Amino acid sequence: MYPTTEFFTYTVPLGLAAHSRAEQLRRRQSNAGKAKQVYLNSLAVCAVQLYLQWHGFETDWEHSDSYNPAMSTLMDVGDLIIPNYGKLECRPVLPNAGVVSIPEEVWSDRIGFVCVQLHESLREATVLGFVEEITTKDLPLNELQSLDEFILYLNQLQQPASIKQPTQLNQWFQNIIEADWETLETLLASPEPQLEFNFRRRQKESVERGKLLKLEQAGERIVLFVRLTHTDDSEIDVSVEVLPAESQIELPQNLQLIILDETEKPVMQAEAGSSESLEFQFSCEPGERFSVKLVLGKAIVTELFAI
Repeated sequence: MYPTTEFFTYTVPLGLAAHSRAEQLRRRQSNAGKAKQVYLNSLAVCAVQLYLQWHGFETDWEHSDSYNPAMSTLMDVGDLIIPNYGKLECRPVLPNAGVVSIPEEVWSDRIGFVCVQLHESLREATVLGFVEEITTKDLPLNELQSLDEFILYLNQLQQPASIKQPTQLNQWFQNIIEADWETLETLLASPEPQLEFNFRRRQKESVERGKLLKLEQAGERIVLFVRLTHTDDSEIDVSVEVLPAESQIELPQNLQLIILDETEKPVMQAEAGSSESLEFQFSCEPGERFSVKLVLGKAIVTELFAI
């Protein structure tokens, strides 16, 4: 039996939109058996898509193989792309089944396998759990990991995606700045004492920008503010500060700001408590790299920088 009593599962309604999409894909198949397979796979993908959207994850089904009539004809596939993460395989589980069938043709190029039990009426589906890897075609449902572990696993996968593209801070002095790094006036639309304080500290040889970061799992938005200042020698002074976004006065109480060195070893760390901001100041030489990690519960955002 699947472990509904051991850990959290998630039941979603399969409404008209889900069935219309599944029917649209089913009609592209001429073989009755293949058409039924595509229909059930599509409902499983719909259920996982709803679950992920509820948790704030973007999905891209339209570019997944399971949405492609040719690929669906050639393969028993129920993949769903999560941009910047990879592909999930969504597998339907029939009512009262104790195992889920996962064909070998979809074992590779997947970040995980999510199992979805379809109810008899097909009006609801329950997202049961997941596994990171598969080594057998028939997977017992009692071997699934919980959905809590699934979300934590996805959040851990987010780090490599952000590490691939460090922000080149040395280019800021030439006014070459990525579009998502904005002035603080833009990020914090209304003038506040915090904003005025930061402006007074501005120096002529400094350049500063802020970025709005979304801690999806915690439902919070934080402004990451970075200021660079040339020194008399070759070093650059760096200030990293986090501020509440929008109308918030204080940072989330359990928010952690962590600075990591090039080896990803934490070198500075602080927790917000009831603070209005957190700030670290340090110096770097050209060529050095560091990371800024924000942690709030299971929500983790990491930004990599190169000097």
